[in-house]
Amino acid sequence: MKILRPILVLASFPILTVNATAQMSLAPPAAQTPPPSSKPAAKPKAKPHAIVTKPAAPANPAATPAPTATVTPAPTPDDPNVDLVYGAYQRGMYKTTFDLATRRAQDNGDPKAMTMLGELYANAFGVKRDDAKAAAWYRRAADAGDREAMFELAMLRLAGRGGPVNREEAVKLLASSAKLGNPKAAYNLALLYLDGQTLPQDVKRSAELLRLAADAGNPEAQYALATFYKEGTGVAKDPEKAAQLLQAASLADNVDAEVEYAIALFNGTGTPKNEPAAVALLRKAARQNNPIAQNRLARVLTSGQGAPVDKVEALKWHMIAKTAGKGDPALDEALANLSPEDRAKAEAAVRKWLGTR
Repeated sequence: MKILRPILVLASFPILTVNATAQMSLAPPAAQTPPPSSKPAAKPKAKPHAIVTKPAAPANPAATPAPTATVTPAPTPDDPNVDLVYGAYQRGMYKTTFDLATRRAQDNGDPKAMTMLGELYANAFGVKRDDAKAAAWYRRAADAGDREAMFELAMLRLAGRGGPVNREEAVKLLASSAKLGNPKAAYNLALLYLDGQTLPQDVKRSAELLRLAADAGNPEAQYALATFYKEGTGVAKDPEKAAQLLQAASLADNVDAEVEYAIALFNGTGTPKNEPAAVALLRKAARQNNPIAQNRLARVLTSGQGAPVDKVEALKWHMIAKTAGKGDPALDEALANLSPEDRAKAEAAVRKWLGTR
């Protein structure tokens, strides 16, 4: 399950000198929403993907094949309050997790253990994927008051997994989970209020829920709420609050926030101007394959504003961004006069980056 992520049009970023008298200010293309499980169509500028979220992933989420029966059971800790079920899950010991959680669910009626069983069945961790069983365990845990189970069952209902799509039930479950302090539930419910399809559109209520999730440290909510403050959606415009939220989300490695905060730093919007810090963030986001960051970094390296001129590196990032559909005719023109040797160096770096050599 994935997180709902709002995608926004970035601010213009005037950093590439095209000629002696003009600068270029280019906003990125409108965000595209991929096919969602619950497709939103937000009327405000913040447009979320409607995708499903999940609780904390295990330490090695790629290790989805079920462990063999010879897996060493989780050791008994000195501290009896240590959660053996979750500890085994975090170490990827899914068979042990399943056995321990089953015992606790059956013997003690433990809702956390029931939620874990739902997670294992929903994601085929140590057992064959079975959405019906996942939904049944989540239901039992939700009825016992577990907020994570409420959230996960809501996501299954929105996706039509383990039963038919049921948006009304999903909304009730999300509201109950959010009321119990689950930031993921508050975030997803906020986006349902934003898209205006499952619920009547209410941007003020959406902003309130985003604030709850953002205050709890949810980086996606911090990023979304920052855009609300930037655009004046459901709240009064406040560039400083927007910058603070973007900074918090970028510190949590939200790539979209890294790009937006870099632009705010570069232009001094809602925060003191700091071009070196902005360029460092652009480099980080570019290396994470964000095409807008790659384009902006190419502009910086071409213009020399915020970093030394390096047209070979600029051409490299420009070409990489173009492969993701982020073309820039001004950069084409500005970098057209590179020598054949420099162009060959840039092209070799692109091939290395793309893994095509």
